[in-house]
Amino acid sequence: MEALLTALAETPPAAYLRGARWGYAAVNASHILGIALLIGAVVQMNLRLLGWHGKALDSAALIRVLRPCAMAGLILAVLTGLLLFSIQPADYLALSVFQAKLALIALGTAAALWGSRRTPPAHPRAHALVSLACWIAALICGRMIAFAA
Repeated sequence: MEALLTALAETPPAAYLRGARWGYAAVNASHILGIALLIGAVVQMNLRLLGWHGKALDSAALIRVLRPCAMAGLILAVLTGLLLFSIQPADYLALSVFQAKLALIALGTAAALWGSRRTPPAHPRAHALVSLACWIAALICGRMIAFAA
């Protein structure tokens, strides 16, 4: 594992980002944009499932519009997150808050996949609460990395 992490840290993109202030800033800003797209869409979809938007908004139509936004945000956040991770992979992996973030992202993604099945979850409100909790906690853990490193 250590050899893999070292090899990742020595890749050209990782070396570039360690030395390029504006390159790092652009990747970091793109990561934040991905997170904003993801969390913004996820929160709105789950609030609708919880009934907070009332009956005025059709759940299926809202989800049809927001799901691609959430997926694009997740893809952007994961790709840019991998680039940011490559700068100091061993250091990040040693942080418990980073490990928690990865676990929460996996749970949030699993919840999204579970909720997007043709058969809706048996308990949509519970599903929405779990999804909200996972993504918001992942966001908080991600922010805490700056203070734990």
